[in-house]
Amino acid sequence: MKPSASLSSNEESPAPDRPIVSSAHLISEKSPELSEFEFGLIIAAHAFQRWLIRCMGAAGVKDMTPTDVLVLHHINHRRTPKRLADIAFVLNIEDAHVVSYSVRKLQGMGLVAGTKRGKEVFYATTDAGHALCLRYRAVREACLMPGFSGAPEENRRLAEVARTLRQLSGRYDQAARAATAYG
Repeated sequence: MKPSASLSSNEESPAPDRPIVSSAHLISEKSPELSEFEFGLIIAAHAFQRWLIRCMGAAGVKDMTPTDVLVLHHINHRRTPKRLADIAFVLNIEDAHVVSYSVRKLQGMGLVAGTKRGKEVFYATTDAGHALCLRYRAVREACLMPGFSGAPEENRRLAEVARTLRQLSGRYDQAARAATAYG
């Protein structure tokens, strides 16, 4: 039997109808659920970044950042060469230098190569980069996918969450532009 924990007089007991948030002072009466969503997004983002690093480590490369992993996978996407600006745009990375740094790092590791076409450089995965992406996929299938049923209802809910996240990213991008003008 577990000992019961008592609350001191200044602690509040959790209420089932109270939103689970990281910063109660940010809760808006207009939508307390948005603060709850933001907390979920924070912890999901950190868990996802941890996953990216550990999955890539299990696939054979341990010194990559989450951005490096995402850039590598996008460059490998459909095995078509990509420009830096396109990589940054698709991954919604505002600072092109962040993408440029990752691409240089991936080139140094022999996973990506660049080809100049006119004034532009197009990047593609090398055979080693493509093979690493396939090993990552195998680890993903073995470690992540068993937690999903693949049932149509589950897949429908995941697709809806994905649509909602894309819509909200547009709202946050617009709010970021407004905040820049606000101050």
